[in-house]
Amino acid sequence: MSERTPLLHYRLSASVNESGEHHSEAGQDALDQPPSLARRKSTPSQPPKLTTFFGVVIPTLLSMFSVVVFLRIGFVVGQCGLYQALGMLAVAYFIISMTVLSVCAISTNGALDAGGAYYMISRALGPEFGGSLGIMFFFANVCGSALYVLGLVEAMLATFGVSEAGVDSSSKYQVLPVGYWWSLLYGTALLLVCLVVCLVGARIYAKATFIIFLVVIFVLGTIFVSFFAVKPQVVNLPGPFTNNSSATANFTGFKLDTLRRNLEADYTVDYTTNTMMTFATVFAVMFNGCTGIMAGSNMSGDLKNPSYAIPRGTITAVIFTLIIYLLLIILVACTCDRVLLQRDYSFLRDINLWHPFVTIGVYSSTLSASMSNLIGASRILYALARDDLFGKVLSPAKKTSASGNPWASVLISWFLVQLVLFSGKLNTIAAIVTIFFLLVYAAVDLACLALEWASAPNFRPTFRYFTWHTCVLGIVGCAVMMFLINPIYASASIIFMLLLLLIIHYLCPTSSWGYISQALIFHQVRKYLLMLDVRKDHVKFWRPQVLLMVSNPRASVGLITFINDIKKSGLYVLGHVQIGDLAVLPSDPLQCRYDSWLSLVDHLNIKAFVNLTLADSVRHGVQHLLFISGLGGMRPNTLVLGFYDDAPPQDQLQDRTFRSLDDPALTEDQEDPLYHFPPLRGSTPDNKNRGGACGGKVLSPQEYVCIIADAVKMLKNVALARYFGQFDRQRALQSPVFVDVWPVNLLRPDSSSYVDTCSLFLLQLACILNMTRSWQKAKLRLFLCVEAGRSLKGAEQKLKQLLKDLRMKADIHTVPWDEQVALHWQRQQVGVAIEAEAEKGEREAGEKEEEQVMIEEEEPEEEEEYANSFPSNTVRLSDDYLHAVNRLILDQPFSPPAVRFLYLPRPPADTRRYNNYLHQLELLSRDLGPTMLIHGVTPVITTDL
Repeated sequence: MSERTPLLHYRLSASVNESGEHHSEAGQDALDQPPSLARRKSTPSQPPKLTTFFGVVIPTLLSMFSVVVFLRIGFVVGQCGLYQALGMLAVAYFIISMTVLSVCAISTNGALDAGGAYYMISRALGPEFGGSLGIMFFFANVCGSALYVLGLVEAMLATFGVSEAGVDSSSKYQVLPVGYWWSLLYGTALLLVCLVVCLVGARIYAKATFIIFLVVIFVLGTIFVSFFAVKPQVVNLPGPFTNNSSATANFTGFKLDTLRRNLEADYTVDYTTNTMMTFATVFAVMFNGCTGIMAGSNMSGDLKNPSYAIPRGTITAVIFTLIIYLLLIILVACTCDRVLLQRDYSFLRDINLWHPFVTIGVYSSTLSASMSNLIGASRILYALARDDLFGKVLSPAKKTSASGNPWASVLISWFLVQLVLFSGKLNTIAAIVTIFFLLVYAAVDLACLALEWASAPNFRPTFRYFTWHTCVLGIVGCAVMMFLINPIYASASIIFMLLLLLIIHYLCPTSSWGYISQALIFHQVRKYLLMLDVRKDHVKFWRPQVLLMVSNPRASVGLITFINDIKKSGLYVLGHVQIGDLAVLPSDPLQCRYDSWLSLVDHLNIKAFVNLTLADSVRHGVQHLLFISGLGGMRPNTLVLGFYDDAPPQDQLQDRTFRSLDDPALTEDQEDPLYHFPPLRGSTPDNKNRGGACGGKVLSPQEYVCIIADAVKMLKNVALARYFGQFDRQRALQSPVFVDVWPVNLLRPDSSSYVDTCSLFLLQLACILNMTRSWQKAKLRLFLCVEAGRSLKGAEQKLKQLLKDLRMKADIHTVPWDEQVALHWQRQQVGVAIEAEAEKGEREAGEKEEEQVMIEEEEPEEEEEYANSFPSNTVRLSDDYLHAVNRLILDQPFSPPAVRFLYLPRPPADTRRYNNYLHQLELLSRDLGPTMLIHGVTPVITTDL
């Protein structure tokens, strides 16, 4: 039964398919189960997993004890005194307790796999933070393993090392040669022992650590007994000595005077480093004994039930070590002379019932801590390799044995620990190890804090003894400790982590773990959208919020990138209408297309949203998008359409001149897999019969103008973009760059004005384009069309004053257009005669009352549609006049502009004249190059402060 429990737990936590069904029937075929579960069932020889005591409690206890409990307790009390020592212990355990609460919360929020703290952080904060901190945690464990090996070597040489020349030695056990290379040899041999244990697997590691745990507990027991059983004695102090220093100190036993002398702080020079001790330096040493709380979490992949074992085992170990440290500090302060504590860090050995007990405890705990860090580093590296955050670089670390032990990761970790051993000095790496661990602890607190603040419904940890306050306190405590220990190392480690974060952000593939940043952004955006009150909108803070309708992105790359420049940090939505009826379709055909559109947005490096809709016509689809796009105060106020003409579209996604510079090179016969958009009309022989998907036009001229009229009725500004199919942004921005603005209604020369809403909107958009970083070098050219009867200088002066009031810079060019206006007035006379004939015909038709009644009954809707119609200027414009105005724009004696802005008149009220209106726009803008015809309906500019 015990052997089936891990498999049962795994099935319950990992075999839930996307529909929420559990594949837990005993007789189900492995092919019907998830691949991970099938692999588990194919290896029935896997050893049983570790329990809470063997997998969490023992590794955490031994990692937290290490050598501090035996060699630094007296140092802390001797320098700080009892009061400050207890205060330091309280602060240190307060910091790690806050982190332990976060660890417990995250570990009980779902199935936990191999990787420990890395797995928690990566699944909570995303691959960037997870990968960067995982690497740092890996290096921290590597350096930590080397640290404990070097500490064990120093302890061995202190007992068995041959004394230096000229120094008397009465010990017969000093047989080991000393020196850098000898120390490296001893460290290598000890590391090989750790390697063998870790290669065998987690079970032998657990058995080895259990034996070490029994030894350490026994030694601790002898220490506690020694305080009561050993009589007061004089202890010889290790040299060197000065004239003012004594060679002996007293173990007084329990005396009130001894306790009183040890209450206050008395900082002196550390006899091992010859540096003056302070509160910060002593605190850093003492806090190093409180790290190691992640030792049990690192074994998460080898535990029977990680979500159960990690919180209970870690809290148990923390409470136990706190009690041990607290008792030792009090007993030392009551029984040991101050000089003994300051001058002999191994005094526990000298006052023990049997001196070798403490030596055995030091060796055992240090060896265990080294193995714990080595196996923890290998598990973290294996998890990093399995997640493919660094591509093929870590692929060798994925290899495992038949029992699931990641032997390749163990070997790589061992090799790196061996390299660190060449540093040769424990103090060289001690500070950076502690700072790395603190940074990881702070990241765990940050992960828990982010999950709590995001208010994600799926964040439901069974461990509830935490709040966001505990997370913040843990983060602040870890940060303070990092800079207290060594501000240079702390700053360097943070910079290193940020560099790793950026590298992973730009190089690693998108993961399926979920990004906490998205949850936090959603939480904040929702809050601020509710605060964005449309009733408080002001013209001073107006910005374009654009809905760009895209029929096929293959032919619209130039327009999409241009509109991205003109949005001025406003809302930008790419809209698309798919013709169809959901009632007769098996599913929504648009859901599978969002990935391609979002990939297009990423490829073009634009800041835009995507909104697709299904409708029975393009007109109704655009209406849907204008009604529903955006939220609250962030709704489109400007509709941009491509121009309705017969120009053959060009596939800009396949044209290399339009590809992004950082896009991977593709062969000529290779299609980019990201863009699964239909072919352009005219690119396939059967396109005329393929409807809206990829065939000929599905939009009639009448419906096209109806879309413009609908947008104007909805008080949306409208822009028509022509000749942007060949617009190349890089080529257009080559110096010199000009932007031409014609803010007069060229279809109504008899009522032209430079100060109406539409012309001001035209000027505002041109100014916004000029404010964009890429277009800042562009020069605005404003063309002032005047007749001979008007004062040229007076009109130009008024326009200059207007630009000054509007804080706009533009070169004004006056353009006489008497010849073009003459053609317009010539057509006017013909138009009057035509209208007179029309009125006469209407009077004759009015005499037939019965026929009129019949028409009203048969066509009531059509009569209502034209009830408010009036004679439009569109019928009075000849093609000659439009050709003349078109030539007037083209024949200006200046360099051709990158883009032109023209005034777009309002569509006529009579819908029967829509085709004529579109024809006039086509003649007006023919051969002008990239041109925006713009109609504004709302005030967008002010001269007020």
